[in-house]
Amino acid sequence: MADLPIADAEIVEIDAAPRFLVVGPSWVGDMVMAQSLFIMLKQRHPGATIGVLAPGWSLPILERMPEVDEAIVLDVKHGEFGWKTRRDVARSLKGRFDHAIVLPRSLKSALVPFLAGIPRRTGFTGEQRFVLLNDRRKLDKGVLNQTVKRFVALGLDASEAASGDFETPHPWLRVDATRQVALRRELALGERPAIGMMPGAEYGPAKQWPLDYFRELAEFLLARGYAVWVLGGPKDADAGDVIAEGLDHAHNLCGKTRLADAVDLLAACEQVVTNDSGLMHVAAAVGTRIQALYGSSSPAYTPPLTDNADIHYLALSCSPCFERTCPLGHRNCLKQMLPDRIEQAVVQGESA
Repeated sequence: MADLPIADAEIVEIDAAPRFLVVGPSWVGDMVMAQSLFIMLKQRHPGATIGVLAPGWSLPILERMPEVDEAIVLDVKHGEFGWKTRRDVARSLKGRFDHAIVLPRSLKSALVPFLAGIPRRTGFTGEQRFVLLNDRRKLDKGVLNQTVKRFVALGLDASEAASGDFETPHPWLRVDATRQVALRRELALGERPAIGMMPGAEYGPAKQWPLDYFRELAEFLLARGYAVWVLGGPKDADAGDVIAEGLDHAHNLCGKTRLADAVDLLAACEQVVTNDSGLMHVAAAVGTRIQALYGSSSPAYTPPLTDNADIHYLALSCSPCFERTCPLGHRNCLKQMLPDRIEQAVVQGESA
């Protein structure tokens, strides 16, 4: 269905220092990339305030973004519509914002700004949101070919956004140096320089480098004088055991740290070796050198937003497939990416 025409009167002009509400995404990596939008909004609208409507888990990330003035929790379970919760949050926001920017493309993500009566509501078309949004944008995936570009584009005038010719500032999360020191002590991490490893990928196994490759790389790094810190959530604990168990100076921290702790620990690493995951984007946003491993996903679409990364991608004829599990059953896009390739990259990265 074609977009309905929008009368100029429907778009309410906002002051030079507008009050933005951004409806944030539901993934760690996407929330980090959303900071590029926040930075751009602050650059172009001095004095603007930014509130972010987001799941409760994201608060430790948003607290590390100086551009975010307020985080508003919307805790709705995955797959749940949560009408009452959305309605109650919307009531609390009435009259507080001039312009809502809705990053997800689902219908339910646009409900709160609509119910709150926010005058201008911007988002891409999708899921029949014609009433909920009054500043609807067509998504040209050829021009806006990266997630971060799509986020930033929604904060720009439609004509500039459609051109694709604009800057996407790199995210930059604040680091708590005092907490870094405390974590080393609390977790008995020692004083060796550390290489971080992130073997998880919430999206699915088609994005996960083999665990025995991580283990082989860990043994190489330990012999080189590094400590190895395996980071991830509780679901990654078993994977962390495969990598670290029985190895001196290898620490399985999966499920033992909070998200805010992961920010500080990643900033303390010399380098990280990581699947295309949320923690990869966190590492990029604290300036740590990244060895990024891509299988079913594409570094062209969700690259680490940093100039300090090595991208490892075999670009086989079957990739990127963007599937959760390998549709061919072999995962050659990752299995053929052997540990010695990453070993060499880490050594070369020591002098970078």
